[in-house]
Amino acid sequence: MYVALYQPEIPPNTGNIGRLCVGMGAALQIIGPCAFDFSDHALRRAGLDYWPNLVWKLHPDPDHFLEWLGDRQPWLLTKGGLWRFDEPEYGPEDVLIMGNELRGLPEPWLARWSERTVRIPINGPIRSYNLANATAVVLAHAKLKTGGFGAAGGEGG
Repeated sequence: MYVALYQPEIPPNTGNIGRLCVGMGAALQIIGPCAFDFSDHALRRAGLDYWPNLVWKLHPDPDHFLEWLGDRQPWLLTKGGLWRFDEPEYGPEDVLIMGNELRGLPEPWLARWSERTVRIPINGPIRSYNLANATAVVLAHAKLKTGGFGAAGGEGG
């Protein structure tokens, strides 16, 4: 399974999502340009000691990502998504695309995959969920539905 971040701007969100991907056995696709540095020095300075265990790729721009995506049909997380996050039949090789923290996903992408948009219900008086938290909700559910945790589970704290 893949998590794709569209032009992330908040380094701690990306760091937390990287940790999530390591723990859940997902690969991270980062769609640039990004507002921060991914050099080895910057990663060490940020204390991301798990980063060497992360399977990840930095796409310099959306066109490069779309070339990598090819014919795959991703799931896009958005406030106005068609499906509640627990309704789709996720597959083990699916790509879950998360929007930018401030701008979300581009309208052409939402229109292109309008039948593959998911949302997390908001029951309280907030505008949105934190990107890392929302990613955790959707990825954990998708992994659960696809048997991605295995029988023994790899439970941890």
